[in-house]
Amino acid sequence: MVSKNLIVSPLMTDLSKYIAGAAKRRVPADVVEKTKHHVLDTVAAMVSGSRLKPGEMAIKFARSQGGKREATVIGTKLVASAINASLANGMLAHADETDDSHQRGRLHPGCATIPAALAVAEHRGRDGRAFLKAVTAGYDFGVRINLARGPMVQNDEGHSAHSSGSLFGAMAAVGTLMNFKPSQVRHFISYTVQQASGIPCWTRDPEHIEKAFDFGGMCARDAVTAATVINLGFTGVEDVFTGPRNFFDVFSDDPRPNELTKGLGARYEIMDAQIKKWSVGMPNQAVLDALEVLISKHQPKAKEIKAVTVTLPNRRFHISDNVLMPDICTQHLVAIMLLDGTMTFASSHDEARMKARDVLALRKKINLVPSDALAKAKPLRQAIVEIEFNSGKKIKHRTRAVHGTPQKPMTRGDVEKKSLDLMAPILGKAKAQKLIKTIWSLEKVKDMGDLRPFLQP
Repeated sequence: MVSKNLIVSPLMTDLSKYIAGAAKRRVPADVVEKTKHHVLDTVAAMVSGSRLKPGEMAIKFARSQGGKREATVIGTKLVASAINASLANGMLAHADETDDSHQRGRLHPGCATIPAALAVAEHRGRDGRAFLKAVTAGYDFGVRINLARGPMVQNDEGHSAHSSGSLFGAMAAVGTLMNFKPSQVRHFISYTVQQASGIPCWTRDPEHIEKAFDFGGMCARDAVTAATVINLGFTGVEDVFTGPRNFFDVFSDDPRPNELTKGLGARYEIMDAQIKKWSVGMPNQAVLDALEVLISKHQPKAKEIKAVTVTLPNRRFHISDNVLMPDICTQHLVAIMLLDGTMTFASSHDEARMKARDVLALRKKINLVPSDALAKAKPLRQAIVEIEFNSGKKIKHRTRAVHGTPQKPMTRGDVEKKSLDLMAPILGKAKAQKLIKTIWSLEKVKDMGDLRPFLQP
């Protein structure tokens, strides 16, 4: 027996009306600018991810499916259905640790929100202004759903915050682009909730393939799938956030539902999102920032170094301590940067160098130390790097504000430099520069499908 209870709570009423009308609302200029930064950063991650193993597997999947030509699989000549393109591009965006993050929200918002929005905007011929507003709304709801689940999302227990947050971010972005009525948005949310999944065993994924699916591909695909069935006339539950057996009953032990709409339209979560200066795992951002300062001031030579001590917050210590992936392993990245004097996407992803004699010799001198004090320090994710030389001299630097965080945001020039490094080897320098220029002026783009030539090699 199916209940015909059509009662809708004020929470769901406000939420559905906001998403239904988001495309028509004015967004402050600084928020639009920050959104462009994250679009460029995520597109660059997708382009580079198309040549990494998780991306190659995602492209293989999309090619195998056939179907309508609706949206571009970035970094390829392939045009797939919007659903399959969103899955593939989501995996491309998180094919490694290049994409953005949101500390308070406990997710990587861009890798699902932006691929889903791109696929739908391209398929439905939406303009650049609508696309930018959709991305902004996606970041708002991706973060808010995790805050609404309460304090439990800060622990790696139960349903993964990275999957739930990314799914709802993609949902809000797609919903903004679909021109749904509030009643359709409510059903859209219901179908989205039914697809919510993800558990934190992704930490045991040795090749980053499943993690790319869990964080990006699955969430983008599920949001576009839900939008597709609603657009065809599917109906569903009016309010999945309240009433018997609702979302919070399943996904939270201490829910804060009002967080879903708290500050909506006034507090834009994309302003607190972080862009990585370095194309490496987040625990290493502060480490490489510190090394950059020490290298600039002292030009240390590997042969002169006796020991390197890296102090990290104890809560995230295990993520990067002598792990097998070159772009996540702290000891490896420190050795590479000391030998090369800098860090590029290519050098941080060169697996062969993990076996190089000079790298291994220097790694033996690098010691990681977990710190309770740094785990409590504000801003979060600080690091201390100390280098001791054979002469007995010691130099040290503590990164307090990581480059790319709200405390020390990336400039346009910073994002361009990183993006060009990621995209030029695949698209060519001239095309990559044209794509960058186009993204900076997205509000002038009349049809997001016009970006297709710039996204293909």
